[in-house]
Amino acid sequence: MSHISPPAEAATTPRLAASWSDWTGDHTAALIGIPLRIALIVVILLVLRAVAKRAITRVVQRVLEPPTGEAERSRPRRPARGAAVLHRDRSRARQRREQRARTIGSVLSSAVTIVLFMVGVAMVLDQVGIALGPLLASAGVVGLAIGFGAQSLVADYLSGLLIMVEDQYGVGDSVDLGEAVGEVEHVGLRLTHVRDLNGGLWHIRNGEILRVRNDSQEWARAVLDVAVAHDADLDTVYRVLEDTGRALREDPDFADVLLEDPAVWGVQSLDADGVQVRLAVRTVPLQQWGVTRELRRRVKEALDDAGVELPFPRRTVLLRADDPEDAPQAPTR
Repeated sequence: MSHISPPAEAATTPRLAASWSDWTGDHTAALIGIPLRIALIVVILLVLRAVAKRAITRVVQRVLEPPTGEAERSRPRRPARGAAVLHRDRSRARQRREQRARTIGSVLSSAVTIVLFMVGVAMVLDQVGIALGPLLASAGVVGLAIGFGAQSLVADYLSGLLIMVEDQYGVGDSVDLGEAVGEVEHVGLRLTHVRDLNGGLWHIRNGEILRVRNDSQEWARAVLDVAVAHDADLDTVYRVLEDTGRALREDPDFADVLLEDPAVWGVQSLDADGVQVRLAVRTVPLQQWGVTRELRRRVKEALDDAGVELPFPRRTVLLRADDPEDAPQAPTR
């Protein structure tokens, strides 16, 4: 009797089917569960990003809303010769607020996106089974190297962000940044543009700004030193200055510019040629120079009407002569 062996293919096919079925049963959780968890992570991160961007947008819109009463203050007033320099474009304040709000909103939105992306990548790699320890160590080394190589750039961006968050200055402000003194035209995360009095445009890196003098925040002060002769009656001078300041405050063109009645502070200095009397008044920001010019003009006219003499340099000339009676001894001007 002969032995007939079964075909090799017939024996292998049930074995492969059994192994494939066992493998599928063992890895069903991995084949279905991991993609589902990854998809769930992506969906959750997208929802969080949308919610964060919506919140940032609402904050930006609230910042862009004009404060109460700004519309009334921005109404054009009757033009006048003396007050022409005071009629500046008040839309600069809104431009400054818009730029600051949009820049901060853009930075916050980018920061949220980067953080969520890094968290998502870490969670996905953890689901796949890749160890995060070596990757985090490598990323730390690379980040340290980049930080050392671009520390000045990082300092510029951090300084620019703090300038905007703290509202140190903005578009339209008159600032003193050291050598750059003038009006701010642009504030970015890396650079600040300042236009000086001569029309030159300064580009200053934010990381190099160590101190700022801002003449445009909250209020300003117009200070005028008036020089009068030594023999002038100071009581008359005080009265003339007080009346001139009071008349300026009552002028409709300056009613919204002056924040208080001009005050005479008194004698500021005693010079060889005359006496310095100081007059000062608080004004709205950026209007102190125009108020000082107008005060100077009105004070000059008022002192002339009151007969108060302005100081002039005095000198005495002595001439040698044979006859002492012929030599002039009186001082001359």
